[in-house]
Amino acid sequence: MSQSMSGAAEGIAIMEMLVYRYDLDRQPLRPLFREADDSEQQIDTYLELGTLFVAEDEGEIIGHLQLIPDNDTAELKSMAVVESRRGAGVGRALVRAALEHCRQNAAKCLLVATAAADTGNLRFYQRQGFRMLSVERDAFVASTGYPSEIIIDGIPLRDRVWLGQDLSGES
Repeated sequence: MSQSMSGAAEGIAIMEMLVYRYDLDRQPLRPLFREADDSEQQIDTYLELGTLFVAEDEGEIIGHLQLIPDNDTAELKSMAVVESRRGAGVGRALVRAALEHCRQNAAKCLLVATAAADTGNLRFYQRQGFRMLSVERDAFVASTGYPSEIIIDGIPLRDRVWLGQDLSGES
C-alpha cells in the first residue's frame, strides 16, 4: 500500500491503477475538482461532503469521484480525470467503484448532473448505464459563480442535464 493511501479503505487494483476511498484532506485535490466544475463558489459548498474515491497510478492521483448520499439515493457530485489519462478507463473504474459502494449501502438510484453543452460527458454517462431524467434550465449563471463566456463543444454553458441509474434491480 502506498504512502498516500494511509487512512484509505480497501482498494481495487485495475491494471496498474488503484481505485480506493480517500479519507485524507481534500484541499490538495481542489485542482481536480476545478477540472469538473468552473465555479469555485460551488466547489466550496460541496468539497468536504460525502464519500470520495480516487484513482492512483504510481503514487499519483489521476482522478476522483465524489458521492453524496441522500436517503436511498446518491448523487455523483464531482468527477474528473487528469487530461493525460482521459479515455484510458479511469472514469469507468471510478464509476464502477461508486456503483459498488452505492449497492453495498442500499442506494436505489445514482444520480449525476452535467452540462447540456458537454456532449462528451453526456455520452460517457450514458455508456455507463445512466439514462436522461430532466433538464434544469439556466443552472450555470453568474449568481451561482459561473462566468457567462464558457463555451463547451461550441455550445454556451447554460443548462444542466440530470441522469440516473436505477440500482434496485427494477428497470
